[in-house]
Amino acid sequence: MIVRSLRFKMTTIGKCSSIYRTSPEFDLPEPSSGKLGFQKLPACNKSFGFSIFGTEVKTSFVAPLRAIEASTTAHVNGKAENVHRTGCDSNDDMPINDCHGFSGNSIPQMSTIGNSTNIVWHKCSVEKCDREELLQQRGCVIWITGLSGSGKSTLACALGRGLHARGKLTYILDGDNVRHGLNRDLSFRAEDRAENIRRIGEVAKLFADAGIICIASLISPYRKERDACRALLAEGDFIEVFMDVPLHVCEARDPKGLYKLARAGKIKGFTGIDDPYEPPLKSEIVLHQNRGLFDSPNDLADTVISYLDEKGYLKA
Repeated sequence: MIVRSLRFKMTTIGKCSSIYRTSPEFDLPEPSSGKLGFQKLPACNKSFGFSIFGTEVKTSFVAPLRAIEASTTAHVNGKAENVHRTGCDSNDDMPINDCHGFSGNSIPQMSTIGNSTNIVWHKCSVEKCDREELLQQRGCVIWITGLSGSGKSTLACALGRGLHARGKLTYILDGDNVRHGLNRDLSFRAEDRAENIRRIGEVAKLFADAGIICIASLISPYRKERDACRALLAEGDFIEVFMDVPLHVCEARDPKGLYKLARAGKIKGFTGIDDPYEPPLKSEIVLHQNRGLFDSPNDLADTVISYLDEKGYLKA
């Protein structure tokens, strides 16, 4: 068997090092047996099948390096450049979805979404149903809405505990908590409040797609914005929970002292005082007062969990 050493050139960009072949010429007769073989080269320091001499690399194996490189066009900094993608258009065991749009026989479909242009959706072989099977649950969004002081955050935490005790994976997106990080650049002006809800809706959608039961807890006073978040998910995967607590009860509780500040004119545009709240018209779950008193948070959480169980969200 005749083997001509392959020469590679090493290059470093930032902290990343890579190796690429500079000469494609090599003599590699196919073994008559059809099996892969190995050829011993002169003694040298070996490291994972490679012998390194300065900036050159000589392979210590002769398995056919099936140069399966499908040429496609990539747009880099606005310029089209030819790139090589190994694996696609080959006999390698690679899921079809991972090569979709890069076979060389089709051009990826570009999209414009909002201010983003020339973007392509990359479909992966592991999808929502696969993650749900792994977690043994169905991803969805439980959207808890109601006035400040209605008990949204308390319910969210009780619900998270109840589902966790049943071995279900959840994550809570609390309106105030999200403003500590992702949405800290937003004020409470009308346009910023709308953007706050839009962002939380998009994040909740990602959690649901991951197979997680996402609990979003925020006032979200306007039907239009809640309906827009509902429209992001598949039918049935957006579960609206309305904390139907009268304003006078919420104001009497005033756990954060916000109603007092709003009444004193120190907070403008406060929902329920000088800004409206639009109650949901078709919520999946409505939690009322019971004879003037609320059930315990755990009882309310059990109501939501029973709904999830009935609708099949607690199993894959």
